[in-house]
Amino acid sequence: MSDLINDGMTKVSWVASIANINAPTAAELTAGQDFTARITPDGLKIDPSTADVDNSSLASRFDTKTVGRVGYDVELTFKKGSTGGENLPFTTLKYGVSGYLAVRRAVTYETAWAATQKVEVYPVTCGEPQNVSPAANEVMKFVSPMKVTSQPATDATVA
Repeated sequence: MSDLINDGMTKVSWVASIANINAPTAAELTAGQDFTARITPDGLKIDPSTADVDNSSLASRFDTKTVGRVGYDVELTFKKGSTGGENLPFTTLKYGVSGYLAVRRAVTYETAWAATQKVEVYPVTCGEPQNVSPAANEVMKFVSPMKVTSQPATDATVA
């Protein structure tokens, strides 16, 4: 058994329009902006949460729960750039901008989007960009908080 190393095995794109998030096309994903190289190594945060639903009764002697609604906390930490292309995430992901965050895992970053690949697609609206406090020996960074606006497709297949 061998472990899958994460380095260089994730691709993240910002896509303006996707007709079917459960089966995005390779053309739609390729038309998006590839922001992977601008995200810090620990800067992709997509954390699901599941609410508890109390399903115990008056007759219960033990508290029981079942699963409730699912939500996602999404934020990306980017390196700021000195040129237009390097600063594209900062100039694109402004407050109120909506689109789709497409994430592919376990395939080398350089591999082009292609049919049958698994992808996560999150319909999101951007919150206010947050500048990260300066620190010695670090690049300038900012965080883009994103609000998931409808149910994502976390196990989509590229068409």
